[in-house]
Amino acid sequence: MSDLNNIEDKMKKSISVFEEQLSEIRAGRANPSVLNKINISYYGVPTPINQVAGISVPEARMIIIQPWDVSILKEIEKAILASDIGINPNNDGKVIRLNFPELTEERRKELAKEVRKIAEDARVAVRSIRREGMDMVKDLNKKSEITEDELRTDEESIQKLTDKYVAEIDKLLENKEKEIMNI
Repeated sequence: MSDLNNIEDKMKKSISVFEEQLSEIRAGRANPSVLNKINISYYGVPTPINQVAGISVPEARMIIIQPWDVSILKEIEKAILASDIGINPNNDGKVIRLNFPELTEERRKELAKEVRKIAEDARVAVRSIRREGMDMVKDLNKKSEITEDELRTDEESIQKLTDKYVAEIDKLLENKEKEIMNI
């Protein structure tokens, strides 16, 4: 069935969104993707930090942000303080340094809980895509566009795809939890 590819594409997109969300959760090591959702007002336009500055990771627990226009240092500093990453920026007039502290046991547990919630949201998204697919093939069967055998085959294929992507979410979740807890 041609629409199975469409269903699989939607499930793959759910997985990639999940992976992106996981990369934005800091697990003790400095990762520039924690800055992805932070925008600054650059000439009145909300702009991601990585479009107005060079971002580097010289050490495992430090990110350096070097804006191409030094006049926006204060704007970047304000945006980081207003965000939820929980890091205080150090502005020396040329660059901003973000030093990532060691995670406490309590903070690790909070992050693990947050990751599990994001994983559950991703599973719900995949199951929702499965439900849409199942409804679609049942509808085709009602309209006599596919036979009962084709209906069963398509339902089994959709379920196999769902199982595959839910297992992938579980694997990604397990890896991220290990990363958070064993730093």
